[in-house]
Amino acid sequence: MGSDYDLSDDGEYYDEEMFDGTQDDDSEDDIEMENFGDDFKIPSKGKKKSYEVDYESLSQQDVESLMQKDVDYICGIFGVDVDTASLLLRHMKWNKEKLTEQYMDNLTAVMVAAGASASEETTPSSPIRTHSASSPTGTTTRRPSTRAASKLFGSKPAKPTPSRPIQRQPSKKPDEPFVCQICFNDAPDMQTLALDCEHTFCTECWTDYVVSKIRDESEHSIRCMAENCALVCPDSFLRGLLVPEPGAPVGDKEKEEQNLKAWSRLQELFVRYFVACNANLKFCPYPSCTNTVSCPSAASKSSLTTIVPTVSCGARGIGGESQEMSQSQQLGLSIKGKEHKFCFGCPIEGDHRPVICNVAKMWLKKCRDDSETANWIKSNTKECTNCQSTIEKNGGCNHMTCKKCKHEFCWVCMGPWSEHGTAWYSCNRYDEKTGVEARDAQSRSRASLERYLHYYNRWANHEQSAKLSLDLYAKTEKKMEEMQITSDLTWIEVQFMKKAVEEVDKCRMTLKWTYAMAYYLAKGNEKDLFEDNQRDLEKAVEDLSELLESPIEADNIPTLRQQVTNKTVYVQKRNEIVLEDTANGFMEGRWRWNVAVDGFDAPDEVVL
Repeated sequence: MGSDYDLSDDGEYYDEEMFDGTQDDDSEDDIEMENFGDDFKIPSKGKKKSYEVDYESLSQQDVESLMQKDVDYICGIFGVDVDTASLLLRHMKWNKEKLTEQYMDNLTAVMVAAGASASEETTPSSPIRTHSASSPTGTTTRRPSTRAASKLFGSKPAKPTPSRPIQRQPSKKPDEPFVCQICFNDAPDMQTLALDCEHTFCTECWTDYVVSKIRDESEHSIRCMAENCALVCPDSFLRGLLVPEPGAPVGDKEKEEQNLKAWSRLQELFVRYFVACNANLKFCPYPSCTNTVSCPSAASKSSLTTIVPTVSCGARGIGGESQEMSQSQQLGLSIKGKEHKFCFGCPIEGDHRPVICNVAKMWLKKCRDDSETANWIKSNTKECTNCQSTIEKNGGCNHMTCKKCKHEFCWVCMGPWSEHGTAWYSCNRYDEKTGVEARDAQSRSRASLERYLHYYNRWANHEQSAKLSLDLYAKTEKKMEEMQITSDLTWIEVQFMKKAVEEVDKCRMTLKWTYAMAYYLAKGNEKDLFEDNQRDLEKAVEDLSELLESPIEADNIPTLRQQVTNKTVYVQKRNEIVLEDTANGFMEGRWRWNVAVDGFDAPDEVVL
């Protein structure tokens, strides 16, 4: 494989230009520097690799901008305000074409279904959802019929409409006292609010209701508190409840902070719903991450038979962690601050290249369910030839008696014990038809189990090695510090060890999933070539791991640096060969499976 890799004349591969930092920027080898950490990263202008997909990382603000464009579009087409446009789009799952068609067909029905306007049956006398009471008659602060522009996106609507801020005024008349039907408060200075349906409740109850819906139920479509009222609270109404107006008197600080958190959570829920309704978008599954990825090339199920859409949201680590790190702590970023990589096409939270989504899910299901327990039972037990009960041999004698039906048979040939004559402990009826059939079934089951365990054990071994990479990073950090002490290398110059550990970790993930793919590949030349590439990558990874585990001595640091650097580049190349060959095989339709896989031809022979 020497022809695949270009070494310099002196035997060192990019050693000086990777770590010295004094080379000419026009060197043809500078592109390799992007593989050696952010300190040396150069924007790649090369051709996209066959196993990569085009995608774009979006922040929450970017997604809100996309939402705002759709809202502005509907405002311009229908001539409605921002609140109404937002409610209509959410009701139609952000499908502008479907909304336009139904809106033009029956405007009133769409507005009522979306909760943007009250139906004719809805009256102010409707009872509340949790209490039965008469209608309020006090003077209220009614929300204006022309909805205020939403402040969710921080921009003006396409067609600005005049609006009034929500007012909180005393609602009691001298001759008609008002009683809130939620808390039954009748204070004379009580402030009330109502939607267009005119169902009036006190401001405190409205606030508590909205916060509870957002915080406890993660609800983004909050309806009126009155029972059977389908009117949905618009964004401006919710903002007026949760976000204090500039210059407003300072109230309960703890409650205001709670309300602001609820408003922030509501914005996130709006974004999540928008992403869930758009096939081209997917929310990052990492905890506390609010980024989104756009990948139109992997939006359809048919595309997932030819590509493995591994994407990154652009974030690292877990939200809320301190970003201030010392120089030595930067090494831990490789594990604790790993880049958020995941598959766009399936729920697997990680990079499962080179195997496609359907096969990866089949493998994980096989590893989780009890099917292999059944295989173990078949391999270590036998069935009674009379009642088919499962029996495990617990003694040395071949004379078996079923506890269920009391049938006596031979454990070796599975034939009736009565036909054995005096040969009780040495069965001489091995070639009888009944015994041959029973043994063939037993052998097939055992072979199936052994085949599965061959691939599973290697898959699990690389998975376990990847989990132990945190310990390897810690050991490597100590070695890097030791190199600085025992040699004249700087912290930047010992980064080759960190890069090597990162490459090992990445390649072990690739190797892990190659065994899942090999398990389902049909026999043939293509599988043989695939396993050859797999073997070469595995050997290179193990060799590099051995170098990383070797002891550090002052005399051998230059040699070790050269060996680790060269082997790291070699491992990287072997990994790319595996990924590119597999990706090209999917695009060319070369791969055949031994089980039925959606989007592929039926297998010639099914292997269980």
